[in-house]
Amino acid sequence: MLSRFIGVSATIISSRSGSILSRSLYKSGGRNHTQTMSTGKAFKVLITHPEVPQEGIDLLKENCEIIQVQSLPVDRAELLQKIRGVDGIFWGGHEALNAEALDAAGPQLKSISTMSAGIDYVDVAEVKKRKIPLGHTPTVLNTAVADLAVGLLIAAGRRFHEGRKKIETNNWENYHLNWMLGQDIRDSTVGFYGFGGIGQAIAKRLSGFDIDQVLYTTRRRVDKEIEKELNAKKVDFDTLLAQSDFVVIASPLTAATQGVFNATAFNKMKETAVLVNIGRGKIVNQDDLYEALKSNKIFSAGLDVTDPEPLSAKDKLLSLDNVVVLPHIGSATKRTRAEMATIAAHNVLRGLVGEPMLSPAY
Repeated sequence: MLSRFIGVSATIISSRSGSILSRSLYKSGGRNHTQTMSTGKAFKVLITHPEVPQEGIDLLKENCEIIQVQSLPVDRAELLQKIRGVDGIFWGGHEALNAEALDAAGPQLKSISTMSAGIDYVDVAEVKKRKIPLGHTPTVLNTAVADLAVGLLIAAGRRFHEGRKKIETNNWENYHLNWMLGQDIRDSTVGFYGFGGIGQAIAKRLSGFDIDQVLYTTRRRVDKEIEKELNAKKVDFDTLLAQSDFVVIASPLTAATQGVFNATAFNKMKETAVLVNIGRGKIVNQDDLYEALKSNKIFSAGLDVTDPEPLSAKDKLLSLDNVVVLPHIGSATKRTRAEMATIAAHNVLRGLVGEPMLSPAY
């Protein structure tokens, strides 16, 4: 996915006086290694997390003075102290990016990029009001998240978590012919709540499992060629719930999507249905999900996102056999995180000199 950006000219600033040197940072898919300037750095950039991949840091260091938050978990006080007077921000974690942080930075702030697809922790209206370019990194993580979503779908549908618990409690009861039966993906209807790049990447992978059809619920219909390729049909929310064997939440969190998967929604789903959430935890009313799983109103669930995060080890959801819960690791591959850092760094650099970001949030 990063190859989409290879060959794009990244603007490098040589001094605060405005001298600009534009050159390609990527040649034939690799870094163009040149000596970092030791003096006259054009801009000061804050990196808000100590574990940002080096690929992104190296891009920024070539012509920017770098300040980096070192505390882990990130200490808000340290962040707010180091943010003062910076020209750009590489927002590496999921701490609140709001008026408090922007005020602390000061009026000279010119560019911000997150290293994430979702930006529900950002006060977008506040950033936009101040006319500061904001970038994020959505497309590059599609592959990793889609792979994990398919894994969750299989794990929840075929009862992986429950099976492991059977082994741990010496309840290996394979003398039963109908023991641990799960749900088939073959010939199933898979419904998507949200059908952007990640949803489409999941559907593409599931086509190899010989599913029957894809249904999706979105505000706008996707391109007809995509519908044809993925055998996808746009339907309303109630139809999606009633007809889907697997329901995949791949939507961003907004005021309109928050809590939409509640008791009413679960009551409209098949009792054999499997719910997968790789969107955001707050899209699901977690108390209602617990009741739906406990009472077998739906078959099972696979979650990479929860509400809250981190989820308490004592949360009642974890007492259930028919839910697979992961700690929000959808994009957690070394390659994906390096690519996210690289795109975020490009976003910051471009915003600093008034060029369009590679992945603008608005």
